Amino acid sequence: MTLEEEIKYCVNLLKAGRIILYPTDTIWGIGCDATNTKAVERIYRIKQREARKSMIILLDDEKHLEKYVKAVPPIAYDLIQFGLAADHSLS
Repeated sequence: MTLEEEIKYCVNLLKAGRIILYPTDTIWGIGCDATNTKAVERIYRIKQREARKSMIILLDDEKHLEKYVKAVPPIAYDLIQFGLAADHSLS
């Protein structure tokens, strides 16, 4: 399977409410569609994580933050811009 085919396969799994494993720079991540309550609950069960502990949500654009966070503090946008600037300086 090509990388593009693998990505499409994983996207279809996520859309179907399934759980995926994905590599990060240090460990394997476990992920799902963050808008799918049943899939999120399944990850909490798999990880045996307390419901009061939050999880990371990966977004493709900072504009989507307000969809998932009740009140985004202004410093969050400063930190995002700082991180983006740092990424560009490494190139």
